[in-house]
Amino acid sequence: MRNHRGHRVTIHAGSVIGADGFGYVLDGGLHRKMQQVGNVIIYDDVEIGANTTVDRATLGSTVIGQGTKIDNLVLAHNVIIGRNCIIMGQAGVAGSTQLGDYCVIGAQVGILGHLKLGNQSMVGGKSGVVRDIPDREAVLGYPAWPEKEAKRQWAGMHRLPELARRVRELEKQVEQLSALNT
Repeated sequence: MRNHRGHRVTIHAGSVIGADGFGYVLDGGLHRKMQQVGNVIIYDDVEIGANTTVDRATLGSTVIGQGTKIDNLVLAHNVIIGRNCIIMGQAGVAGSTQLGDYCVIGAQVGILGHLKLGNQSMVGGKSGVVRDIPDREAVLGYPAWPEKEAKRQWAGMHRLPELARRVRELEKQVEQLSALNT
């Protein structure tokens, strides 16, 4: 298959488009290379930052949708990226993942393979996505949780030292009451 590049596409220095994907199968105790015979399709008005790698698909097409902007040092293989997405620096999108339209992926995000991120979904920086994300949901953290739940968890973690101190005090009070009752 042949790669296809649309109009008004900018690919910055050091980027590699259509490289052989990372595909191996364990055969007789050895990792054997699977042929990556797919291609890459880049639609109109796409910008791909410096030192970004967009590998060709194993069989079908790696697709970068119209108007998508990809920052520096991003890795993608055998993925379908929708229209008008923003993917910030050092993000990695593993094989066979699909991003809907208007997704925003923060810097240093890792997305496992074979997932679906819905339209207008957002992933906060340094998050690890390990499950599908529905349309218009924002997630944070590792593993990535819905934004409100992640913030509630982080707030709780900041209160742990104070809660531990209070529990110790309550344990002392219980011990003192038990000693009085015996």
